[in-house]
Amino acid sequence: MIGPARNVRGGVSVVVNNYYTAGLDKRVNLIYISTMVDGSKLRKLFQAIFAYIRFLAVLMSMDILHAHMGADNSFYRKKVFIDTAAFFKKKIIIHQHGGDFHSFYYKNASEKKQAMIRRTLNKAVTFLVLAKPWIDFFTAMIPREKIIVLENAVRLPEQAKEDFSNRNILILSRLCEEKGVGDMLSVLPRISKKYPDVRLFLGGIWDSKELKKQAEKLGDKVKYLGWIDEREKEKYRSLCSVFAMPTHFDGISLSILEAMAAGMAVITTNVGGIPEVIADGFQGRMITPGDREALYNVLMELLGDEEQRRRYGHAARQQAETWYSIQDSVEQLCAIYDSIS
Repeated sequence: MIGPARNVRGGVSVVVNNYYTAGLDKRVNLIYISTMVDGSKLRKLFQAIFAYIRFLAVLMSMDILHAHMGADNSFYRKKVFIDTAAFFKKKIIIHQHGGDFHSFYYKNASEKKQAMIRRTLNKAVTFLVLAKPWIDFFTAMIPREKIIVLENAVRLPEQAKEDFSNRNILILSRLCEEKGVGDMLSVLPRISKKYPDVRLFLGGIWDSKELKKQAEKLGDKVKYLGWIDEREKEKYRSLCSVFAMPTHFDGISLSILEAMAAGMAVITTNVGGIPEVIADGFQGRMITPGDREALYNVLMELLGDEEQRRRYGHAARQQAETWYSIQDSVEQLCAIYDSIS
């Protein structure tokens, strides 16, 4: 299995760590090779070279290459490994995580590059996507029969949330316009006029100096947490009643699934595979991405009704228990391995 280092700040590393937590390495002979690390370009280059050398050292003893792939640089990093595994006739699984693969393929790639992308993707015997809407998208590039939906899954906390009395809102994400952070910051001053006790907790790394300045101008209404580990995430999920992810594009956000597993009421958008996870008015609320007036309205609705927050949170927890358990995901993955080995 290849992907980012397990301590890299991002969703794929969380997926991989969840597999280890659920015991995937006890079910199969799993060798995980980190192809990318956080840090300077030089450090990333050395890591890629070291990863490829290690990959060559173990390749002949392996049956399957499971490649976690996104768009842009992630695609090009994995292409080298996929081409090599294909040359040695190894079975290849491409696990697609790129929420913005549409722009990568249709907007940023020439016809020649598009053809190269298709050739690379077709070297997989199995192509894993995170949600049903991606099936139609990738069927334009690879045969439908290769595509399998393997939804993201999460560890379920033993105790679900019970206290919904506060008006604290949590965002755990890259802090950028694409994730809707600017939308949230823009509506917060209006909300605080009605609910002076509202607080927004932001966990992640700033991608935008302008957004950071905008958040700082809001004073104690916004608390910046930085990048936090899993223990800290659990702490702030327990301190907040509402989880917000007004993202402009996504696959299926692990942060949303983790918030649902914790039993939080969720506000998000109807993009990617999110409508497969959240039913508007049942486990939370969904809006159109970038619609700040709709975001304001649903926040006002939720923050004004503690019982509604509780109802959404309990329904979200039940949904996570039923469909998004990491143990069930590992069972499905092992069945996929067995089917192609």
